[in-house]
Amino acid sequence: MTASIIAGSVLIAIAVLILIWGIITSNNLIAKKNRVEQCRSGICVALKQRNDLIPNLVASLKAYMGHENEILTRIAELRSRADGAPEAEQIKDGTEISALLKQVKAVVESNPDLKANEQFVYLQYQITDMENELQAIRRTYNATVTDYNNAVEMFPSSYIASRKHLGKEALIQIPESELGDIHIKEIFG
Repeated sequence: MTASIIAGSVLIAIAVLILIWGIITSNNLIAKKNRVEQCRSGICVALKQRNDLIPNLVASLKAYMGHENEILTRIAELRSRADGAPEAEQIKDGTEISALLKQVKAVVESNPDLKANEQFVYLQYQITDMENELQAIRRTYNATVTDYNNAVEMFPSSYIASRKHLGKEALIQIPESELGDIHIKEIFG
C-alpha cells in the first residue's frame, strides 16, 4: 500500500470516529434534556395532585382555624394561580405552598380537637405524603439538571451543545425566608 492510501484511510477512520462521537454525544444531550423536562413535568403533576387536595384541607381547617385565615387564604390563592400557569411559576408557587403547609402543620399540632378529627387526620396524611413525594421529585429534578448542565458545559460535549443551542437549566432554589424554623409564637401572633 502506498503512503497516500494509508493516510487517506486514517483520515477516513478519524472522520468516522468523530462523526460517531458527535452522534452519540448529541443523542446523550437530547436524552438528558428530555429527562429534565420529564422531571419538571413530574413536579407539576405532583403539585396538581396536592392542589386538588388543598380545597378539602382548607374546608376542614376553617372550622378550627379562625385566626389563621391569612395562611389559608394565601394557600387557596396560590393553588388557584397554578391552573394554567407556566411550569416555572407552578414550581415557584408550589414551593411557597409547601412552606405554608408547614405552618399549618405547626398549628394543627397545637390543636388537640383538630388532631382527633379522622377526616382531617386522613387529609393531613395525604398532604404529608404528597409533600414527601414532591421533595423526592425536586431532589431528582435537581440531580437531573446538574447532570444535564454538566454535559452542556463540559468539553467536549459543550461543543455539540452550543451547536444545538442547548443552554443550562435552572435548579429549584428554596428562598432563604423559607429555610428557617417555624416558630409557633409568630403564627399565633
